[in-house]
Amino acid sequence: MQDRPTYRELLEAVQHFLEADVVPALDGPKKFHARVAANVLAIVRRELDAEDAQLRREWQGLEVLLGDAETLPAERDAARRRLGERGETLCARIRNGDADSGPWRAAVLAHVRQTVIDKLAVANPKYLNRESAAAADTRTR
Repeated sequence: MQDRPTYRELLEAVQHFLEADVVPALDGPKKFHARVAANVLAIVRRELDAEDAQLRREWQGLEVLLGDAETLPAERDAARRRLGERGETLCARIRNGDADSGPWRAAVLAHVRQTVIDKLAVANPKYLNRESAAAADTRTR
């Protein structure tokens, strides 16, 4: 484990510098690129913060859907690689029509929905919050 500053503190400091000092001082394409860079730092920070929990959650969902008890690899790259392989197995079953109807279909849809929510929480949480607010608004009408 590294001492301070942590990766989170470093990323936040650079992101703040870009947003507070660099972006206001620029115009045109350079301003746009500085905003993109600040957004990239925010995405990286969110991914690092959420990755372990999201890997475990997706692994557990696939474990239920695929009916196996394989252990999640401890090393992140190996876990990502194996998760991709297991996702391909799920895709093959969907292509074969296994998710066309019945309770397995509902389980697949729930798993895919959670996976997309997890990805949006990293890539664009504002969109996720906006969609949640819109869904709540339609329920209250």
